Order: sequence, then C-alpha cells, then structure tokens
Amino acid sequence: MTLKDIINNAPQLFTKREKSSNEVENSDLVISPGSLVVVTGVNGLIGSHVADQFLQRGYLVRGTVRSASRDQWVKEHFEKKYGPGKFELVEVSDMVVSGAFDEVVKGASGFAHVAAPLMISTDPNKTVPIAVESTLRALESAAKEPRVKRVVVTSSSGACACPWEYHALIDSNTWNESAVEEAYAPPPYDDARREEVVYYASKTKSEQAAWKWVQEHKPSFTLNTVLPSANLGPPIDVAHQGYRSTIEWVETAFKKGESLQLKDFKAMRSQYYINVRDAAALHVAALVYPDVTGERLFAFASPFNLNDILRVLKKSYPKHKFAEEIPGLGRYESKVANGRAEELLKRLTGHGWISLEDSIKANAEGLATQ
Repeated sequence: MTLKDIINNAPQLFTKREKSSNEVENSDLVISPGSLVVVTGVNGLIGSHVADQFLQRGYLVRGTVRSASRDQWVKEHFEKKYGPGKFELVEVSDMVVSGAFDEVVKGASGFAHVAAPLMISTDPNKTVPIAVESTLRALESAAKEPRVKRVVVTSSSGACACPWEYHALIDSNTWNESAVEEAYAPPPYDDARREEVVYYASKTKSEQAAWKWVQEHKPSFTLNTVLPSANLGPPIDVAHQGYRSTIEWVETAFKKGESLQLKDFKAMRSQYYINVRDAAALHVAALVYPDVTGERLFAFASPFNLNDILRVLKKSYPKHKFAEEIPGLGRYESKVANGRAEELLKRLTGHGWISLEDSIKANAEGLATQ
C-alpha cells in the first residue's frame, strides 16, 4: 500500500485501533491523527524529533532532506520504530527555487518548516536573503494545497534577542534588530562574532518575512512559529546525526575532561535551554490545537551556563575526570513570556519542561558508552 492509499484510507486505518497514551485525545483538533504532515529538514536534530512526535501520535509524516540517498537512514529508523507506510522520505535539494515544495505538500494537512539553508557565508548579503527566500517558498507551496490548515515555522531564540543582551521581558513584540544592525555593519565578515549575529539576523528576517507574507496574502492556513532556545537532549540516532548544534556542548565538556576551557566552546554563553523533545512537541501543538492561532511560542525552559553542565556531569559520572567550574560565569537574566508554551506542552504531553539535569544526562548517556 502506498502512502497515497494510506492517506485516502486514513479514517478507517486510524479509528479501528486503540489509541496509545501518546496520542492526542481532543476530538476538536484542527488536524486529526491519520492526517499527513510535512516536516522539512527531517534529518536534523529538531526536524527528526518533530517527525517522531507526530508519528507517535498517529500522524503520517512526509519528511524532506537535501539528499535522499545520503539520508535513507531516517526512513529506516522510522520504519523500524513505527512500521512501514507511516513515513515517506522526499528529496528537496534546493529550497530557494520557485515551487520547491509544491509536490511535497500535496495531500498534506499540516506543514512544519523546520529546515534552514546551510550557512554558506558570514556575509549577510549572501546568507540572509537565502534564509528568507526558503521560508517564503514553503509558505507559497503550502498556500497552493487546499488541504493545508496549519503551517508552523521553526524560528529561533536568536530572532528575538542575543544571549548577551538584557531584556526586562522578551515577548511576541521582541525582535532582534540589534543583531540585524550588527550583521550588516561594514566588513570584514570573517570573525566568530559576525558569524553568530548573521545567523541571528537570518532567523529574525526570515520570521518577520513569514508574518508579513501571511498578512499580505491572507492564505487559508494559519501560521504559528516556534522559537527554540539552546537545544539539549538526545538525537534520535546518534550514529548518523552525531552531536550537532548546541548538544555538542555536553559532548565537549565530557570529552575534554580536565583540560576543558571556555574557548573550546563555539558561541557558548549563559542563555535559556530547551529539551529538543519539548521543542518538537510545541510544533505539534502549533499545528493541531484550534486555539493556537498566529502565535510565537517561546521554547525557553530556564537559563543555564557551562558550570551547570559540569555539575550534572560530575554528579552523574563521579569516576570521570572533569574540569573545575569556571569562575565569573554570569547567568542570563532576561525574562521570557514562555508561560503559553509551557501550558501547551503540559496539555499535549502531561508534563512541563523536561529538566536541565535530565536533558544533560540524556546527552551524556551515549558518550559514556563510547
């Protein structure tokens, strides 16, 4: 049976079995279990967890990657876990070309645009437009499919603030204009600070472009965005994904041991963390709950710094040699309007934020066996 056959027969396939404890129970969902959801960047840390969260709740998932031949492991992983016919892997090699997602979105009821273009340069004039255009291509394609009811775009904490800036309150009206200004300052563009602010600028301008596009084009679907802070927690398949993005910080602290220095970390400073599974669950909430409309959901659990990582690792692995805590590390003090996101997380999963300790320990489990 093809995925198309499964979609057409979804009501019969998903009502004749008992619901698992993970499945959404609300009968008034905008998108019901058995519906098809597109997840872009499904080989990435967040995208793979978003797909996993939908699959475990009885949805069908069509995931996109840049190279299907390279990322066949994703299909193999989900078929082994959920059985055949629930997950489809599709290649979208260029997310910027017109109609990039036109075929991918056919038959889908929801669209989670998690993928971000590769950062080819620290020159904002090259990087930021590509990020913006790829987001717009996703929205344009979604608007062509009448079944699509919801779109969620993965933004970033960097779209609202830099981790070195203090804000009395970060909320839906907060945008990282300072990063945009610094990113577009005159060259040279080759320092680490510029690379960081260019990334923040790309996420800021991409999310702003998405909201502007929806306001101007008034599509039939509803848009929400999720803004994850620094992701911690396990990858779905460490053998193929490794320790990407911010989860690399735990790997570095573990493997460097007593020789660890602050300079070993790229862009590591005190900021909020989020367990990647919680960030993924918020994408589900953004697509399926009828009362979530036109919202920016802040996936921010609580502030942490490098010393917090060291404390958890020392407690969990007392025989392993770790560096001493680094004196003078501050703690990010900005407040964030994250109550709405936590409320939705509790509604969907039955729990609040996964703790920092549990998130770090989940990362370290794979390292301890290497």
